Amino acid sequence: MYQVVYFSRSGNTEKVADAIAEELDTKAEHVSNATVESKTTYLFLGSGCYGGKPSPVMMKFIESNDFSDKKIGLFGTSGSGKGTELEDMKTALEAEGAKIQGTYSCKGKTFFLINRNHPTIDDLKQAKEFARDLVKK
Repeated sequence: MYQVVYFSRSGNTEKVADAIAEELDTKAEHVSNATVESKTTYLFLGSGCYGGKPSPVMMKFIESNDFSDKKIGLFGTSGSGKGTELEDMKTALEAEGAKIQGTYSCKGKTFFLINRNHPTIDDLKQAKEFARDLVKK
């Protein structure tokens, strides 16, 4: 079973989560409404980047759930597209016993209208390819 959980303030990460969920024929869940299902074999977690860090809500979710023996794909959006928010998530998840299979990040529109066309259709296509490639491993 696949599960896609995200935090998004501006909607950028939600778009990527929806693309991944569509590829996996499941539904993306906002982190505030999500629980890690015991039958989940592959979990995709995503967050926007806030001051170089993931959302505190996502970090609390990571700290309060059991990820041992879960395969995880991380994704995020940021103004730079560098994915620095994913490093903190990865460190916290590995400490919980999660097996990080890969990461995907892309640019997102910022509140200054920088990158206003992001994530682009191409970014979303790449997110789908990321999900498809990870679950084939």
